[in-house]
Amino acid sequence: MSTSEQSATRHAGPPWIRPEIQQKIAWRDGDIVISVPPKSGTTWTMNIVHQLLTGGTAEFRDIYQEVPWIEFVGYPGEPHDDIRNRLEAMPVGRPRAFKTHSAPPALPFIKEGAQMKYIVVFRNPEEALVSFRPFLAQHSDEWFALWQMPRAAICRTDFPSFYSEIVDKNGMQGAFFGFLGAWWPFRNEKNVLFLHFSDMKRDHRGSIAKIAKFLGVEPGADRWPAILEYTSFPWMKQNEDKFEAGTAAKVPPLMKGAMMRKGEAGKARADGMTDEISRHLREVGSRICPDPAAVDWFYNGGVLP
Repeated sequence: MSTSEQSATRHAGPPWIRPEIQQKIAWRDGDIVISVPPKSGTTWTMNIVHQLLTGGTAEFRDIYQEVPWIEFVGYPGEPHDDIRNRLEAMPVGRPRAFKTHSAPPALPFIKEGAQMKYIVVFRNPEEALVSFRPFLAQHSDEWFALWQMPRAAICRTDFPSFYSEIVDKNGMQGAFFGFLGAWWPFRNEKNVLFLHFSDMKRDHRGSIAKIAKFLGVEPGADRWPAILEYTSFPWMKQNEDKFEAGTAAKVPPLMKGAMMRKGEAGKARADGMTDEISRHLREVGSRICPDPAAVDWFYNGGVLP
């Protein structure tokens, strides 16, 4: 089996991401799961949900305290039960919201017997991958030392090397196209909302209104200005310390500025994507997720098939 074919069946993530934790969570009615591939609008969506649930607030220290990452291990050997117990201790006065980079079945999908909701966000995979390279490179030296991982294990200085030596070699296309293929059959379920990053960028307020309606949240007219301000890229960039997972681990996982980079759509070529890599990525991705309509929507957004 070639490396590209292997990517259809596996994805080797870093040791601090342990999807099996999600099988141990005691889910509650009203839980909200934000399920997004890497570098595809995760932090933005986490903040949107938090702002809707609170009616718009700047009074939080770290979005990861408000919307925990349910497959994240903060240090080597951290007991999974400690993570589960922290989630269980979250207040019951409002819905819990969680982040994950997993899709079913690693992430349990609960259709019957509970009022759970899943917000699933996608981004053109070329854009996500070119953003992924500098994001990995901006993990802190302390973080690599904590995990006894050499920086060279996941980092390269240019995108073509990153794609060939990290992405393709490790089958990481599966983290994007496999995610798409896993979620696609659930796209019309009543408790699932599919969103595309490019559509969210084109219509900021409309996208937030769609999420609010899906969640059954009705902010008063007087709260919309705050919600729109606090979910804007400029505000988040100015307050980036609130979005860098500074409280999620024993040492800071990221350098300053790593999480909030550009927040743009349609810039893959400017960040290193080439025609050759683009063709290869789509060929591999179309083997992983062989539904042409799904792949076309993945790249372009728009009306969901």
